[in-house]
Amino acid sequence: MALIAFSLLLLLSVKSGFSAGEKVLPDGPLDVLLGKDLTINLLRPTGKDDIITWNYKGSTSIGTVRSGTVIITDQYKGRASINVTDGSLTLKSIKPEDSGDYNVVIIGLTATIPAEVKIRVLEPVSDVMIKSDLPEAIEYNSTVVLTCSSKGSILSFTWTNDSKSIPSDVKRFTVQSSVMSDTAEIPGKYSSKLTITGVQRYDLVGPIVCTASNPLQKESSAKFNLTTYYGPEDVIIKASSQGKYVPSNSDFNLTCSASSKPAATFTWFHNAEQIEASGPVLTLKVIEEKGFGHTMGNYRCVAKNDKTQRKVPSTNVEFSVMEAISDVKLSGPKGILIAGNSSANLTCQAMGGNVTARVWLKDGKPLSPDSHVKFSSDSTSIYIDVLKKEDNGDYVCRLSNSVSTKEANFTMTVNYGPEAPVVKGDPEVQLNTRVELTCSVSSVPPAKIIWKLNGTVIPGETKEKLIYNSIDYKSSGTYTCEASNEVTGKSTKSLPLSVTVKEKIDEGLSDGAIAGIVIGCLVAVGVAIALFFYCRGKVPVSSPY
Repeated sequence: MALIAFSLLLLLSVKSGFSAGEKVLPDGPLDVLLGKDLTINLLRPTGKDDIITWNYKGSTSIGTVRSGTVIITDQYKGRASINVTDGSLTLKSIKPEDSGDYNVVIIGLTATIPAEVKIRVLEPVSDVMIKSDLPEAIEYNSTVVLTCSSKGSILSFTWTNDSKSIPSDVKRFTVQSSVMSDTAEIPGKYSSKLTITGVQRYDLVGPIVCTASNPLQKESSAKFNLTTYYGPEDVIIKASSQGKYVPSNSDFNLTCSASSKPAATFTWFHNAEQIEASGPVLTLKVIEEKGFGHTMGNYRCVAKNDKTQRKVPSTNVEFSVMEAISDVKLSGPKGILIAGNSSANLTCQAMGGNVTARVWLKDGKPLSPDSHVKFSSDSTSIYIDVLKKEDNGDYVCRLSNSVSTKEANFTMTVNYGPEAPVVKGDPEVQLNTRVELTCSVSSVPPAKIIWKLNGTVIPGETKEKLIYNSIDYKSSGTYTCEASNEVTGKSTKSLPLSVTVKEKIDEGLSDGAIAGIVIGCLVAVGVAIALFFYCRGKVPVSSPY
């Protein structure tokens, strides 16, 4: 009956001149959360004499305002109220059954105005959670379906990865939403599925978050991560040192690395043969203990991921293990060597290691075989038949191979001399001056020196230098030095050096004074000669007859 009455009112309102385009109530639907209050406001003012009636679904009366008095039906008492001034309807503590169409009729002096609006009671969003159909994923192999479920009304879902929206590209990412209820108005359980095809390692690192929302509120799930296993890839093998040869018993090792989750396990191979070793580091000690390394070969590692079951080999590292040279000894003659009488043999050997090159040096310069110095066929020794004084010096043998270089030295002393000494000094010296004479002689060991003056030994003078701090006249004469070598048994003496000690000339007169003296002397001599001939002319000469 109420619905028929509301229809008749609509007809009367048209006949009374009411425009259907004039708004009385806001556009619907109007959404309200379950348990909240809702006020429906009129969009046009009412007069004090207007009669305002509110109904639910056109059949259930809620209340009426007439002549400033509000009457609420028993069914809505305590839950509904009508504002006597503007005619708005307020419903408290909204229930699910409050959803539906609400009608208002305004009866004025000149017109009757009906209006209707739809109310939707929305269940709050709750219990938003993400579940995966797989406990873990394998990169490129797995297709992962994440399901986001939530309670509430009229829900929509958004997916984010590290706060960035996940778009549905149809190829790898697909998003589908569904609702488990007959109508959107009936509270139900909604869900959304995110399908990732050929999952990659960063797809599920996230965190992944699902947000469920309706027109009035939204709620997000807990942060979600799913482990994605990948690899191994980028398998790299590195040697601790470069080169085709590795010193035996050294700290050399090979290291293998790979990008993998979980961490890869490693196996090692020498050529095609597996080495009984595991782990990312293969030491030379293990290589030698397992009997490898004596010949040139290729070494590689193979990385395996126990989850993905993938195996990836590294590139090859080629090398051979070689023993380093050790305990090099250079032996030579032990007796006394005399130039011109003795010979010498020097031998160089290494106690350990394979020697591939030998170099001989003397006094830091390379030594080569010639007519004087003979090398053995393998260069392990050199032989000098007749020693010369030039053979004195420091001999070095340098042994090497691809992984090491060692050397040893021997100092050879060849005794010779003395060779003829030479006395050096000034032949004319001034009285009471410092005078130094030197006896130069070549000899090994150094020669014993004797100085002589005029054939007489000068006592206490046995050094190469004879020094007078203030020479006197008696030191004038002929000097010689005699040299002897106690090892060679030879002796010799120098050529004589005559030394004259002269008195120092006074250099106090000027050049003019000296010239005057010379001229005076010459004049005096001339006068004397003239006087001699004059006197002789005055003496009578007797006749011989």
